[in-house]
Amino acid sequence: MKLHAPRLEKGPFLRVSIPRQSLDWIENGAAVLAWPVSTARNGPGERRGSECTPRGWHRIRARIGEGASLHTVFRGRRPTGEIYGDALAATCPGHDWILTRILWLGGLEPGFNRYGNVDTTWRYIYIHGSPDRGVTGVPASHGCIRMKSPDMLDLFDRVPVGMRVLIEP
Repeated sequence: MKLHAPRLEKGPFLRVSIPRQSLDWIENGAAVLAWPVSTARNGPGERRGSECTPRGWHRIRARIGEGASLHTVFRGRRPTGEIYGDALAATCPGHDWILTRILWLGGLEPGFNRYGNVDTTWRYIYIHGSPDRGVTGVPASHGCIRMKSPDMLDLFDRVPVGMRVLIEP
């Protein structure tokens, strides 16, 4: 896989480090903010059905959940009307919860993470909120990039649609 360095005049971007399990806000080549994340338990990879976190350059194609309450539960990118808590967690142990906000990613590298069997968008890969226990520094997701819900709120309020995201192996 060949990754191309972004042009600095295009502004800030997000960098997800799979080895470090972190998401960094990069400006002028330096990390100015950082949050812990959890990427895929199956490791990096681009194939549909792999439950791996796709690598390479992406962009935020949609911001979902503006104004929703902290810990709002989403299914199919829609709020269910439920708020995550211990009682709800007990009904579905081991569920990969999508909470609070969703940043839906789209690949920018044709043949690698865009189009066909490797298309990040149609794999429904997100940066999304998660219960705090789902973000422990250990890869555990089904392909998405999990963040603690308060961290997800912070990030969501900062990013526009179209912002670039680099996911490093």
